[in-house]
Amino acid sequence: MKRRSVSPFSLSFLDIMFCGFGAVVLLVLILNHDTVQARNEVFSDLRAEVVRLENEVIVGRENLVLARNSLQSSQQKLVTMQGEAERVLQSKISIEASITQLEKDTSANREHVNRLKSDLRELDSKAQDARAKKDASKDSGTKVHAFAGDGDRQYLTGLKLGGKRTLILVDASASMLDATLVNIIRLRNMGEAQKRSAPKWKRTLAVAEWLISNIPVSARFQVYTFNTGARPVLANTAGKWLPAGDAKQVAGVITGLRDTIPGDGTSLWHAFSVARKFTPRPDNILLITDSLPTQGRKKPSNTTVSSADRVKLFSAAIKVLPSGVPVNTILMPMEGDAWAAASFWRLAVDTRGSFLTPARDWP
Repeated sequence: MKRRSVSPFSLSFLDIMFCGFGAVVLLVLILNHDTVQARNEVFSDLRAEVVRLENEVIVGRENLVLARNSLQSSQQKLVTMQGEAERVLQSKISIEASITQLEKDTSANREHVNRLKSDLRELDSKAQDARAKKDASKDSGTKVHAFAGDGDRQYLTGLKLGGKRTLILVDASASMLDATLVNIIRLRNMGEAQKRSAPKWKRTLAVAEWLISNIPVSARFQVYTFNTGARPVLANTAGKWLPAGDAKQVAGVITGLRDTIPGDGTSLWHAFSVARKFTPRPDNILLITDSLPTQGRKKPSNTTVSSADRVKLFSAAIKVLPSGVPVNTILMPMEGDAWAAASFWRLAVDTRGSFLTPARDWP
């Protein structure tokens, strides 16, 4: 039997070759699928990471904006605080300079003021001797209110108590609590009972009561207290003259004075403006005070008032006084106001009134 010749292109060989190629293709497909799947998983993980990082960037940018705004706000506050600190420092320097100047003024003028007070007391004594007989006989037995001081001392004969219409102005500012600045500050922060019982204020009330008691019965009068404003002691009597012979109204005025509580600053502008509100106007003004004013028509913007400022405020206040009305001042001195005595003495000379600094045991 003849043997068949072997050919590389026989069916069996081709089958083997195709099977081999199929196996390779299948292997490639399997490996490619696993690679694609792994790549997709890696891509998905990386995309999620990118999204997360993008979100963090957005949040970070928002936080950065907030941080920048907070930094800008802090910088603005810092600038404001630095400006405030500078203002406080300048105010401190100004206050220290004012205190230094006040101390210099007080030291330089103390001797001059003491000499002036001595001269004024001597003048008061001479006036007392010259008018003693006239005052003893004038309105004898016709006092509107009974009042007698310790030992029945009534020696202020230089004071002009005449006139048909007498306006009494009583300083009710905080400085009327005491003669020293330290005690004024201490009493100013106490209760109403302590303020009413302050020795200087009680003495002021005694002086006012003595003046009211010595007004002629036939005359008319009115009593105002003043500090940063001015008001009548007897309610609902603003701009009205009270008959000195009416014992009920006189008692009401005295009671109103005793109920007054000193406080706040001093404005002579408001006190002197009262005189222009009466019709007819007063023909005699009796002023009880202790120092030059610390403010004028309005409250000053500065926290401190120098001696020069007080003199200016005083000059502005006397301009509102009606002309031709004598102003009689009873000064209850306070430390630190060197020009008060000289200023009120000048006012008495210009208005043809009188100026007195009474002894501590009067009335």
